[in-house]
Amino acid sequence: MGVTKRIQLTVSLPQAHRQVLALHSTVEQAAADAGLDPGLVELVKIRASQLNGCAFCVDAHTRDARELGESERRIYLLSAWRETELYTEKERAALALTEAMTMLPRDQDVPDDVYDQVTAVFTEQQYVALAWAATVINTWNRLGVTSRKPLPDVAA
Repeated sequence: MGVTKRIQLTVSLPQAHRQVLALHSTVEQAAADAGLDPGLVELVKIRASQLNGCAFCVDAHTRDARELGESERRIYLLSAWRETELYTEKERAALALTEAMTMLPRDQDVPDDVYDQVTAVFTEQQYVALAWAATVINTWNRLGVTSRKPLPDVAA
């Protein structure tokens, strides 16, 4: 059984797509200005995309993470990050925040312990950039999943 084709939302409303791209650029710059490791930001994007089931975004950000030097092992184990010591304290905090924000429709909360964990290891500027990065990737995920955005053709 193949994946059914759907209307591509980003193509069908290009002005909105451009605005989300502009938001994405603003948040990427804020993350850089805050001194966040680009690899950590990619882990956030991958993890949210895994939770949301966005194949397009998992594919894209996994490739981006590898280009930044991320190991395949850590990418493969990202969905089980709590069960391994392969991730730093900061990465664990960022992933906990990402999961809490991604699961808002189900849990309707970002627990105080997650907030405390993140703000203990990141500056306010870094926390803000991380929260916005999670927000933007969740936006892209919702567009990608709803549209069943097809994977690009890439050499294996």
